[in-house]
Amino acid sequence: MALSADESVRLGELLTSRAEPVIQRWTETIAGQLRGRLSQAELVRQVQELHRALVDALGKGAADLNAEEATELRAVLAEFSRGQARQGFSATETATGVFALKEALLAALETDQSVETLRDYVAFSALVDQMGLFTFETFVRTRESLIADQAEQLLELSTPVVKLWEGVVAVPLVGTLDSARAQVVMERLLQTLVDTGSPYAIIDITGVPAVDTQVAQHILKTVVAARLMGADCIISGIRPQIAQTIVALGIEFGDIATKASLADALRHVLRLTGVETSRRQSRREA
Repeated sequence: MALSADESVRLGELLTSRAEPVIQRWTETIAGQLRGRLSQAELVRQVQELHRALVDALGKGAADLNAEEATELRAVLAEFSRGQARQGFSATETATGVFALKEALLAALETDQSVETLRDYVAFSALVDQMGLFTFETFVRTRESLIADQAEQLLELSTPVVKLWEGVVAVPLVGTLDSARAQVVMERLLQTLVDTGSPYAIIDITGVPAVDTQVAQHILKTVVAARLMGADCIISGIRPQIAQTIVALGIEFGDIATKASLADALRHVLRLTGVETSRRQSRREA
């Protein structure tokens, strides 16, 4: 239900004339729900800002929250929702913080029971409902965005590219390798190859629980991409069970070097780079 122009003006004047009791009751109601998880000063600042934006919108004759006159009010509500989401409050707590305005206004009107005021209050309640729903929707979008960002960060942390020594980098993979993670692996490996100028890369799949056709294709694409960058890849961690699966699936690694363990891959790279192990050096010295 949209407010009439007269209702908007009257409600704006009402909130202005009784600003102090409304803000005080509004703040007290929200504080009781948050139980000290937000400082009193910050809570008062938020309520005052919401109150100011609402009074301004009503004073301009905003019929509902979607009106052009309510642009600033929507912006303030959106910022309030995003702040609540980032601070770890729930969607219910965020929306209830807006709905608490109803109780605050009703308490301020207890001594004024004129028919006109009651009708205005009913109309105003509909606007508060719109504000609460807008706040809830904004909160959900913000929380989804935060979750997506955190998932991406975790994905990057789960695919480290380690420089072992000059000219050799390694990618120790642990867990399931899906399309999204494979893309991150490829991007980080190629970027590291560019940054370090390394001609060799070890892709260790010891921590990958199973290798199916999809996983194998992701690995092969990564190896091909690295070759285009001028680097050779060695795949390590080919356990007997994984080797049997690869054969059963008919997957061909071609001329790609594969080793049973990371240690074998390291020895292979040492031979390729012409670096001798201490054991061989000690034997020759003896």
